[in-house]
Amino acid sequence: MNKTTAIALTAAVAAALGAGYWLGSQPAGHLMTATVQNPSSSKPAIKERKILFYRNPMGLPDTSAVPKKDQMGMDYIPIYEGEEGNGPDMAKQVNISSEKIQQLGVRSETATLRDLARSVHAVGRVEVDERLSHIIAPKFEGWIDKLYVNTTGQVVKRGQPLLEIYSPELVSAQNEYLIARQGETSLRHASPEAQASMKQLAEASLARINNWDISTRQLQDMSKSSDARRTLTFRSPVNGIVMEKKAVQGMRFMPGEVLYQIVDVSSVWIVADVFEQDLALVRPGQPASAKLNAYPGKEFSARISYVYPTLNPQTRTIPVRLELANPEGLLKPGMYADVELSAPAKGKVLTVPTSAVI
Repeated sequence: MNKTTAIALTAAVAAALGAGYWLGSQPAGHLMTATVQNPSSSKPAIKERKILFYRNPMGLPDTSAVPKKDQMGMDYIPIYEGEEGNGPDMAKQVNISSEKIQQLGVRSETATLRDLARSVHAVGRVEVDERLSHIIAPKFEGWIDKLYVNTTGQVVKRGQPLLEIYSPELVSAQNEYLIARQGETSLRHASPEAQASMKQLAEASLARINNWDISTRQLQDMSKSSDARRTLTFRSPVNGIVMEKKAVQGMRFMPGEVLYQIVDVSSVWIVADVFEQDLALVRPGQPASAKLNAYPGKEFSARISYVYPTLNPQTRTIPVRLELANPEGLLKPGMYADVELSAPAKGKVLTVPTSAVI
């Protein structure tokens, strides 16, 4: 250590001793004013909450005066003084803070007795009304001479021509009728027995033609004509849509062969599959509603008309038939529908709003 360093160290020690002597000679009040205060010491002390008891963490009606664990090793929850519903019977109550009530949007009201109607949901499909389905199937053999309606799905009106048919049987029957009529005219001065016989022959010929489902108007035209008509025109019996067309121009058909199927879709069915456990809630005459994906937001009113007597063993469902008007033709056969069946209430029951149930 050199001389300069020794002198500096001696001076530092002397200064420290002098400062200690000066601080020791100062009054106590003067020293307190020089002390730096802690900002946190100005806050009031937090009062420690008192634990009343400990309750089961799984909500079981089991409390303890001391900390403990349940059978699964979970700690019992401490219940502090001042909390609502903190009695031993709190497991039988539901307590929600005002903040949570506001967040959940809970609406509460007094429980009252009301008639509650249950709803049964099912999936259905739109089908044609079988009572409004008509077929064109001649009762005699012939050939299709001309087609007026030649596409499936075409809309037709009642009385609209569908096709013209040539049939040797029809021509022969007309000739027999015309001959019988001419015979009646020629035998006007004959004996009554001869006139009656010829008249009976004419009526039999006309009845034969009538049995082939020839319209009254066409029969009247035949009776006024002096010549047999080569072809016969078949017309649509209803307003509807051609659902099936087998007729081809020039083809030969046999008696009873279906040439057209025409369906009136102003009224349709919806056949819904109701599960077996909901069958007791379904009765004919009950109101129902249907929604289709093709028309979002639109609801169609219907009514149950028939509950089928058989059950589908694969799906455990029973078909239920709904009838509904379709004046605009919006419902197409084959569409799927979401059906809601309204079941009647079975007396008043105690009710609360759905939003009040937690």
